[in-house]
Amino acid sequence: MLFEHVSDRGFRARYRSSDGFCPNHARNLESYRDGLAVAILGVDILGNIMPDLKKHKKRKPAGICPACEETARIEREFLGFIAEMQDPSFTEFFTASGGLCVPHFRTLFSQVRKVPAWLDEFQTKKFESLLERSRTFVECSAWGRQDDFAALPEGDKVVWKEIAAVLRGSRD
Repeated sequence: MLFEHVSDRGFRARYRSSDGFCPNHARNLESYRDGLAVAILGVDILGNIMPDLKKHKKRKPAGICPACEETARIEREFLGFIAEMQDPSFTEFFTASGGLCVPHFRTLFSQVRKVPAWLDEFQTKKFESLLERSRTFVECSAWGRQDDFAALPEGDKVVWKEIAAVLRGSRD
C-alpha cells in the first residue's frame, strides 16, 4: 500500500481524512523499510492536524483507516466468493481448514441472502465442538480435577487461546 499509494492523490486524501492509519496499522509502519514513504505520509498528517494541536482542539477523523477499509473490501469479496463457490474441491479444501471466525461468519450471513448448506453445517459443527471443548476445559480446571485436566488432549489444554481467536477474529 505504501509503495503504490504514497503519491496517489485519492489515497492521500482518504489518508488525511482519517488522520492516518488506525493504531494497529500505524504500529506496522515502523517495521517497513520505506522510511521515505512513512515520512511523506507522516508529514502530510502532522501538517494537517497541527492547527488543531496548537489550539488544543480534539478532532474526530472524517474517514476510516485506509488499511482497514481495504481489508474490509477484500474480506467482503472473499466471503462473497465462498458463499458462491459450488466446486467440490474447494468445499473439501475449505472444510479441512479451521473455517471462519465468528466476526467473519456474522459478516457472511449479513452479506448474503442464504449461506450455503455445506458452509453453515461446517461452521456450526466447528463452533459447537469448540464450545464443548471449552466447557470441558472449564470443568476440568476446577480445584480437585487436576487428573482430569492432565488427561485432556494437548490442544484442549489451551483451547482458551482458540476460543479467544475465534471470537475476536484472527489475522493469522
